[in-house]
Amino acid sequence: MTKILLGLFSGIAFGFVIQRVGATSADKMARAHLMMESDIPKFMLTAVIISAVGLYGLQTAGVGRTLILPTSLVATGLAAVIFGIGWGLCGYCPGTAWAAVGEGRIDAVFAFLGGLAGAAVFAHFHEYLVPVLYDPTNFGRITLVDGIPVRPVAVFLLVAVFTGAVWAVDRLWGRRDAVR
Repeated sequence: MTKILLGLFSGIAFGFVIQRVGATSADKMARAHLMMESDIPKFMLTAVIISAVGLYGLQTAGVGRTLILPTSLVATGLAAVIFGIGWGLCGYCPGTAWAAVGEGRIDAVFAFLGGLAGAAVFAHFHEYLVPVLYDPTNFGRITLVDGIPVRPVAVFLLVAVFTGAVWAVDRLWGRRDAVR
């Protein structure tokens, strides 16, 4: 029961944060994808930084557990294309669609239902798709620590690269924000 309550609280907190950032607005998401607004990309990059440091801290304390899935280039690449098309068409990713539905946005309800339909189609054909799309380019479990075996150094580099990306997005896209 504690895990369910912790998950519920985490979900509500996540929904609150993405609503406050504006990620539940399809218009704001579209502007972010068109590189016309920098808030959403900076938020996403910052979330990766916080998550990496938080996960590292939890693992160091012995309470964090991760499940690394194998990497398949074709399956992941195809999924990324489908994900991007869906996100571009409706203006929501799966996480923001839930929060937008919670706000009462009708367009998000249709995006949410479309996501469920896509997941159902994938689940139905899963056993046929895996040997064709997943297995041929399965490279196994790949993590940053495979290339940089000292975990604190890997986390530091990840934080440095993503912090640089936040700065670059702010410099490049922030100018467009200021022009408007």
